[in-house]
Amino acid sequence: MFDSSKIQPHIPFTDLREWMREAEKLGELKTVLGASWQEDIGLASDVIVPADDGPAVIFDEVPGCRKGFRVLVNVFAGKRRAMTLGFPQGLTKQEISQAYFHHYQQKQNHLPSVIVDGGPVFENTLSGDQIDVEMFPTPVWHLNDGGRYIGTGCYSVTMDPDEKWINAGCYRAMVQDRKSVSLLMVPGKHGHMHRQKYFSRGQKMPLALVVGGDPLFFFMAGTEHPYGVCEYDIVGGMRGKPVELVRGKVTGLPFPANAEIVLEGFLNNDNRKNEGPFGEWTGYYASEESAQPVLEIAAIYHRNDPIILGCPPQRPPDEMCRYRAVTRSAMLRDNIAKAGVPDCTAAWAHEVGNSRLLLAVAIKQRYPGHARQAGHIAAMCHVGAYAGRYVIVTDDDIDVSDLNELMWATVTRSDPATSIDIIKNAWSTPLDPVIPPWEKKAGNMTNSRAIIDACRPFHWRDQFPAVNAPSPEDARRIREKYRWLAEGKPQPE
Repeated sequence: MFDSSKIQPHIPFTDLREWMREAEKLGELKTVLGASWQEDIGLASDVIVPADDGPAVIFDEVPGCRKGFRVLVNVFAGKRRAMTLGFPQGLTKQEISQAYFHHYQQKQNHLPSVIVDGGPVFENTLSGDQIDVEMFPTPVWHLNDGGRYIGTGCYSVTMDPDEKWINAGCYRAMVQDRKSVSLLMVPGKHGHMHRQKYFSRGQKMPLALVVGGDPLFFFMAGTEHPYGVCEYDIVGGMRGKPVELVRGKVTGLPFPANAEIVLEGFLNNDNRKNEGPFGEWTGYYASEESAQPVLEIAAIYHRNDPIILGCPPQRPPDEMCRYRAVTRSAMLRDNIAKAGVPDCTAAWAHEVGNSRLLLAVAIKQRYPGHARQAGHIAAMCHVGAYAGRYVIVTDDDIDVSDLNELMWATVTRSDPATSIDIIKNAWSTPLDPVIPPWEKKAGNMTNSRAIIDACRPFHWRDQFPAVNAPSPEDARRIREKYRWLAEGKPQPE
């Protein structure tokens, strides 16, 4: 049985450049010279990213851009997923997820950040007429995008004007002109909550947009954390030492001292420009062009030879869903347990649904209705509530991270007429492709959820046909004994 407490994690990097060196040691960093931002980088990413073991790629010498200005894509794949989280190689997806939660998600492990006087991010400071966000090699990620999206592997730093807590959240950002980008923030997210407080008072919102930096900050900013929790503190806990931050010279907002590129300014509700369309995480252009508030850039900070961290959404599975599957699966299992549901043995937020549209839960059945209880909690808890679609609950003999096993359990242990519950008017997103355009225009961003009970029927589970396969414990033992066969090696003597 896997025991995550026996793992001693160590994250071997403190910024994006050190991460690249570690990826190079693994043989998983490739360089491409001369690719254009207009088409080549986006199309190449579409080839690289979907593969589960595709390389990280740094695009250099981009035509028309300054020498040394670069774009990095595909951080979380192959051996890099374990390295990025500081875990040893050889762990399964479920084991990485369990280890992540055990070591990093407990609040007592968080460490408050510290403010320092300076850092590499201030190697270049641009203000006034020097500001030109178009100088960076920002790609057109998909051929039908409405513009160049500098913010895909980015995060926005904002502060609650009343409670003064700092949030880092992931919201896409499109270049409008030399001095402005537009941000799409979804209602219900913490950045949007901050935004509405400022806008309701007729104020602009101070904002720092980090568009290049340490992957851990980006991944933590894209993970659902409780209200009032600062992502910097989580990263500090992951590293075992406080994160060093500097304050922006215009807003005073804190951002990492070793970030690659930061755009600082004010989000203006009275200055809106059309944003989109953009090929999003559902694999569709599901939202139309819309007028969004503009970040009026007051300063640009960047390191010498700066790097944009790109994480362009592709049709799933892609890089972001691989990462979110690890983090959200662990948090989903924790949400279910904290709601009082016993014996949830595993959970997985499936990559094919971009860790949102298909959730799977395994339980050891204890009483009638146990499966339905687990399914409804999974669908409506903090992790599962936003933009979900299907929740499948099955028995603990199923590896819920294995899509084949999960579907086999679904088609053999569920009955369409009696095993499915429907929830209506659930929290969704403008990016949901099945919400009709007229409903989106009316502001009705809701959908329905299906809870599928794929457990053996509780009242006659002991009479359910036996499985013609070894138990998970026996299967694990046999796989280890005959590993040499799978690896194509000769039989050990």
